[in-house]
Amino acid sequence: MKQNIIPTKARKVRKAVIPAAGLGTRFLPATKAIAKEMLPIVDKPTIQFIVEEALKSGIEDILIVTGKAKRPIEDHFDSNIELEQNLLEKGKTELLKLVEETTDINLHFIRQSHPKGLGHAVLQAKAFVGNEPFVVMLGDDLMNITGNETPLTKDLINDYEKTHASTIAVMKVPHDDVDKYGVIDPNGEVSKGLYNVERFVEKPNVDEAPSDLAIIGRYLLTPEIFDVLETQVPGAGNEIQLTDAIERLNKTQRVFAHEFTGKRYDVGDKLGFVETTIEYGLEHPQIGANLKNYIIEKAKELSQDDSKNITKK
Repeated sequence: MKQNIIPTKARKVRKAVIPAAGLGTRFLPATKAIAKEMLPIVDKPTIQFIVEEALKSGIEDILIVTGKAKRPIEDHFDSNIELEQNLLEKGKTELLKLVEETTDINLHFIRQSHPKGLGHAVLQAKAFVGNEPFVVMLGDDLMNITGNETPLTKDLINDYEKTHASTIAVMKVPHDDVDKYGVIDPNGEVSKGLYNVERFVEKPNVDEAPSDLAIIGRYLLTPEIFDVLETQVPGAGNEIQLTDAIERLNKTQRVFAHEFTGKRYDVGDKLGFVETTIEYGLEHPQIGANLKNYIIEKAKELSQDDSKNITKK
């Protein structure tokens, strides 16, 4: 039986877990010698966007679950005394400020020695999390990076303060794409955009998907998820799937789904990565105007080329 959770004084959500142990094979050969999380969107590594979202949401401590060849992530968030001194001596105060923004953060690291899936990566955080609610933030999904909207992680925390329950971020995707995601079977709205969930299904067949509401890379979980993960059997891809564990958790305590209606950027996909770079670049104070002019001129060239091809036909 699911427990009816009665709002009392919620435990504060202070901790975030960022899984970053994947091999990044979709970006080979670039990721042969560099962590995919360090690939830059213009001038900022993708993982920095995730860390900044966590901090803006009030998160105090962050654990990054790494694997082999991920040392550059640790170096990025560490102090570089020589670089900082060089920038200081040359009076490059703006660049110095940018460098210092990535230090003095309560960051912790643990290695996932064997790539056994997202659920297994999250399980590595058990000692770090303890008996507290926490958020899981996936690096392939960036949210609202060009606006000033409330971070999605903060929205999940706000939901938890009302329900005291795990809450998973979802958004509508094209029906033909549902087999790429975990999908929810909604059972009515508790409030606008917050759903009761009958079940969670990992990568269903398109014809069998219970909805078009797909799980995206933000989860707020209660610590009971670790008890489930410790006994979770491998699922899709012969890996420990977090979605499968959440489905089991949902049988003993309520798990909600929060519908995200903002802008999601899929930087785990090559085309998505390029699109993200362009959109972020258009808002960049140093290159935005020139990039816009370049795109306009390039569009004219492509239009002319299309016209020539049509004429030849």
